[in-house]
Amino acid sequence: IDYALWEVILNRDSPPPTRSVNGVEKAYPPTTAEEKLARKHELKARGTLLIALPNEHQLKFNSYKSAKSLMEVIKKRFGGN
Repeated sequence: IDYALWEVILNRDSPPPTRSVNGVEKAYPPTTAEEKLARKHELKARGTLLIALPNEHQLKFNSYKSAKSLMEVIKKRFGGN
């Protein structure tokens, strides 16, 4: 069991980086090594959850962008089974 991956699924690794431009918060691509690693962990966690879904459900759940929100919807849909 990959406990680090499970931790990312439950708690997210870190919020997406944002910058304020003219008073508007905008997301930007990760630039530091820590931001890149956090993004890699988030994508791995989300991908692992999507792979675990039956094929007929993958398109329904693909719109969720974070592993945590995806996990919450999967629990709600499948009832923790």
